[in-house]
Amino acid sequence: MNRQYSDTAGKLVAGAADLIMRGGYNGFSYADLAERFAIRKASIHHHFPSKTDLVIAAIDQARAATRAQVAQLQDGTVDAMDQLLRYTGFWQSCITDQSMPFCLAGVLAAELPSLPPDVAAAVRGHFSDLAGWMKQVLAQGRAQGTMRFAGTPGEEAERFIAAVYGAMLAARAFDDPARFGAILAPCVDRLRA
Repeated sequence: MNRQYSDTAGKLVAGAADLIMRGGYNGFSYADLAERFAIRKASIHHHFPSKTDLVIAAIDQARAATRAQVAQLQDGTVDAMDQLLRYTGFWQSCITDQSMPFCLAGVLAAELPSLPPDVAAAVRGHFSDLAGWMKQVLAQGRAQGTMRFAGTPGEEAERFIAAVYGAMLAARAFDDPARFGAILAPCVDRLRA
């Protein structure tokens, strides 16, 4: 769902996403947002009656942005290996400059057992979208002769996604953004035909 928000609601969604990326679902409250934007908590509740509503809006916005980026990558002019490299390059850049130090859905996935069911469903939706795209990229790479791997594109997609999120976690755990690329480089090289 790609919903347009008022300026205030849009700021709240972006602020919530930032706080989630840095501290998780339970790491922020409406009080944090009220302080950040110098507004009353009642104003936040006007736009998003519950924290679940706000977090789902943040996930939906992130999913819409991902779909838009994927559409740009699939414009027919980029080969599969280039798509994969642009995807990993995007995350390397975000982790290095701290604009998005961790994937919003990735942070929430770690908290999945304790999340409200609607939030958990939105997080699973993100990973379903990502796995579907990655499977297409890998199948395309195999067909183009630019990638080789054992097993099915779906199996390899799951392995590669696990490597990406593991590399994000390692970069965060060691406070070393360069680890992301260092961990993923051999994974990408293994796929090259």
